[in-house]
Amino acid sequence: MNEDTGTDYLAPWQLSQVVDGGGIGIIEESKHPHLAKGDFVTSFYWPWQTKAVLDGNGLEKVDPQLVDGHLSYFLGAIGMPGLTSLIGIQEKGHISAGSNQTMVVSGAAGACGSLAGQIGHLLGCSRVVGICGTHEKCLILTSELGFDAAVNYKNGNVAEQLRELCPAGVDVYFDNVGGDVSDSVISQMNQNSHIILCGQISQYNKDVPYPPPLAPATEAIQKERNITRERFTVLNYKDKFQPGLLQLSQWYKEGKLKIKETVINGLENMGVAFQSMMTGGNTGKQIVCISEDFSL
Repeated sequence: MNEDTGTDYLAPWQLSQVVDGGGIGIIEESKHPHLAKGDFVTSFYWPWQTKAVLDGNGLEKVDPQLVDGHLSYFLGAIGMPGLTSLIGIQEKGHISAGSNQTMVVSGAAGACGSLAGQIGHLLGCSRVVGICGTHEKCLILTSELGFDAAVNYKNGNVAEQLRELCPAGVDVYFDNVGGDVSDSVISQMNQNSHIILCGQISQYNKDVPYPPPLAPATEAIQKERNITRERFTVLNYKDKFQPGLLQLSQWYKEGKLKIKETVINGLENMGVAFQSMMTGGNTGKQIVCISEDFSL
């Protein structure tokens, strides 16, 4: 929504133009040699409208069997958020099964965070703690998604709660938020630990570079303890997308990866859904179903 997104892969929305985002749909007519009527396709740049004419070269055909027909999962767990969580942890988390590592996830009830904690366990972390913004979300993390504990950052001192819930310190931090919450987590991180820099939602309205600089005291801790904190962009790992999607689908079908999403129906409710997502109203991926032709 800024005039400059600071990235080369995501253009800013233009006034008086149709807004776009990640989407999935069914082809009604095609002149593309590799896409036919009835195919399901996704795009990172799907216009917010019920019908659209799109360049077939920018669409990716998907197989509904990967998600047992639950098409919206291609926008979440078996799509870009799932790949971001999986590849981010694989590439930047340095998890070693059997090493008794502790992972903390901020934004833990969101699209990426709700998956990242589960994937951390699946890849070998012995303890996973989530941070989110309501008591209800904390309960979902621990009772449904397999997190060992959860912290409501709006209730009490986060650093003190983490000290109690992570007695052996923090080895891996999947960071979705930045700011004060991340300062609290980093204060509890161990020597030679790792930050997976997925997002910094608390900082996006500030005029700072990405990744945003840490507070001086937090930066001192990072350097003193040799904590890695590198920018991570999942689009740089396209060669890992296909095996990643197959792994995520397998975990889902085996019941090892639980998927949460918040679904709202109707194009007319897109603004309501967007605003709700921006104020923490969603658990898991926020989905809007804008077509009556097929059900998600």
